Amino acid sequence: MSRDKVPLKIPHGKILKGEICHEQHRKQRVRGVHGRGAGRDEGPHAQELKTAARRRSRADKAAEAERDVLAKIAEMQDSDRMMAERVHAVVTAGAPALAPKLWYGMPAYALDGKVVCFFQSAEKFKARYATLGFSDQAKLDDGTMWAAGFALTEVTAEVEARIGALVKQAVS
Repeated sequence: MSRDKVPLKIPHGKILKGEICHEQHRKQRVRGVHGRGAGRDEGPHAQELKTAARRRSRADKAAEAERDVLAKIAEMQDSDRMMAERVHAVVTAGAPALAPKLWYGMPAYALDGKVVCFFQSAEKFKARYATLGFSDQAKLDDGTMWAAGFALTEVTAEVEARIGALVKQAVS
């Protein structure tokens, strides 16, 4: 039997035939399909992108993340947008250590890369109220049970004060 008619079983279980099999298998190995040699055949463009990404400063990344958050807020419907703008202002003023970022497409605020609180628009989940939520990273513990999410229908001066206090407690 000639070599190009002999079935070849390659490591991931598929059976291919002939010389082409050997060439395809070699190319897959080089490209990293089998987990060996991953990254060997990236090309010069991929290397340039990686180098450029490493060069960007943390300040540049933080500024871009804040622009993304503000853009997401600007896309919201009027009522959600007004509340999100006020929440953003209160959170960034009350806890400057929190960095704005998008989290599952929602404005969120993180400490050391971990989300502490987030704003969830009513429109996104077709709810009758927006939500200000806190993750398990927030230090809001109060006995054996405490609130981790708050419904918002309007952001008044009183609500702003309460949000400011909660955010300060969350990062304390």
